[in-house]
Amino acid sequence: MNISKRVVITGHVQGVWYRGWTVQQAQALNLSGWVRNLSDGRVEALFHGPAEKVEQMIDACRQGPTAARVGSVDWEITSETPAGGFHQRPTA
Repeated sequence: MNISKRVVITGHVQGVWYRGWTVQQAQALNLSGWVRNLSDGRVEALFHGPAEKVEQMIDACRQGPTAARVGSVDWEITSETPAGGFHQRPTA
């Protein structure tokens, strides 16, 4: 069963290749959605796909790329269904 989750990551997650890493990880899991920086220093993402793959991606977000220092990963289920593919969006 496919689900969508909107995720917000806090900590030292900008300027450390977090978005690029997220795109690579999500594409490897065949998820659709997007990732973007928020102007307050957080990162936001939408992951859509099989529930177990979305959970795997959220678990990976808790670590992030090597230079990141993740503080928290909060998520909520959403009805938003993104178009195919996973991409990086401009800062919001």
